[in-house]
Amino acid sequence: MGGTMDGTKQQRRGNTRQRIQDVALDLFAEQGYEKTSLREIAEHLDVTKAALYYHFKTKEEILVSIFEDRTRPILDLIEWGRQQPHTLETKQEIVRRYSEILAGAAPLFRFMQENQAAVRELRVGETFKERMKGLREIIADPDTALADQVRCISAIFTLHAGMFFLQDLDASPEEKRKAVLEVATDLVTQAHEGTREGARGA
Repeated sequence: MGGTMDGTKQQRRGNTRQRIQDVALDLFAEQGYEKTSLREIAEHLDVTKAALYYHFKTKEEILVSIFEDRTRPILDLIEWGRQQPHTLETKQEIVRRYSEILAGAAPLFRFMQENQAAVRELRVGETFKERMKGLREIIADPDTALADQVRCISAIFTLHAGMFFLQDLDASPEEKRKAVLEVATDLVTQAHEGTREGARGA
C-alpha cells in the first residue's frame, strides 16, 4: 500500500486519489450514483470519512474529477488533431486513437450511459458535449457535402455503439473492437473520398 518509504507524499496522495476514484466509479456503476454515499466509498476503501474528505468534500467532486482525469486524453487528441493537415491519414489516426481512449475509459462511459440524469445535473454532460464538438471539428471538414460530414461524425458514434450495444454479439471484446474500428475507419475513408470527388467535380 501507499508506495515505498522514500516515495514522496505527493505520489502517495496521487495513488490514494486514484484509489478513491476507482472504488467510487465501481460503486456508482454497480448501484447507481444516487444510491452511493461517501460513507460507503470510505468503507470500501477501508479509510475514515475524514481521510476521504481530505481529497474530496462531496460525491460530485469525485465524479467530476473522474470525468476530467479520464477524458483528458480526448482533449489531448483534439489538440493534436487541430495541428494536423486534414488528410485521410489524420482522420484514420483520430479514429484509431479515439478507439483506444474509449477502451481505456470504458467503466466511465458505461456509467455515463446508465446514469444520464445524474450526468446531466452535474454539468459533466455539458462538458462531454464540448469534447464531442471538438472531436467533430477535427474529423469533419465543414465545407464538404453534408452526407460526408455525417459519415465522419457517425464514425465517432460507431465507436460509442461498440461499447454499449454489442455486448451480446458472439465475439471476444478484442474482435468486436477491431470490427468496430474497421467500420469507423471505412466511414471516414468513404467521406474523404466523397470530398475528393466533390473537389474534382467543382
